[in-house]
Amino acid sequence: MKTAILASLIASAAAFAPATTPATSTSLKVSEQEIGATAPLGFFDPLGYITDDETFERYRAVERKHGRIAMMAMLGTFVHNNKWTFDGYLSPSNNIKFTDIDSGIGGLFQVPAAGLAQIILVAGFIELTWWPASKLDGDYGVRLGKINNWEQEPGKEIRQKNAELNNGRAAMAAISGIFVQEVLTGQNLYEQATSGHWSPFGDGQGFF
Repeated sequence: MKTAILASLIASAAAFAPATTPATSTSLKVSEQEIGATAPLGFFDPLGYITDDETFERYRAVERKHGRIAMMAMLGTFVHNNKWTFDGYLSPSNNIKFTDIDSGIGGLFQVPAAGLAQIILVAGFIELTWWPASKLDGDYGVRLGKINNWEQEPGKEIRQKNAELNNGRAAMAAISGIFVQEVLTGQNLYEQATSGHWSPFGDGQGFF
């Protein structure tokens, strides 16, 4: 888990958008370079990871995917912390109900190994067949009427792609922070918020 978090942070930091474009990297469309290069950081690559078009495209795809996963993770955090769970059993054979699973990161380790394997298999199937990871632009043709009718209103595309990247970046930072807070305080996000416990170095009561 620590390795996965570290990898997602490194990928997201590297893929924010390059700060200085080498002379050899001139074939990228202007719109592609503009997407994600928002104030105040703009074109951001302090470690110089971006050396050519292919590297930029690959890192941007990694950032986008991790951002989408992190946004789903944050949504799941809000839902589960509020005790909104499915009825019935997560694992009838092990007599485990959905309500038996902790709402924090520890809940992941309460899911039976067979259940985790099913999650991984379904995710792999989706990536290989339905929404292939090899499609680096991340656009799988999902259109929701006028909400993202980019073909009819091209101006929406850059704005909405910027929003997705920036929300994904915020979600990656947030879910990583929540993991750290839960490990240090032993409280999930809801418990910390309701007790006013925002410092990981306090006693769990009050701001500090």
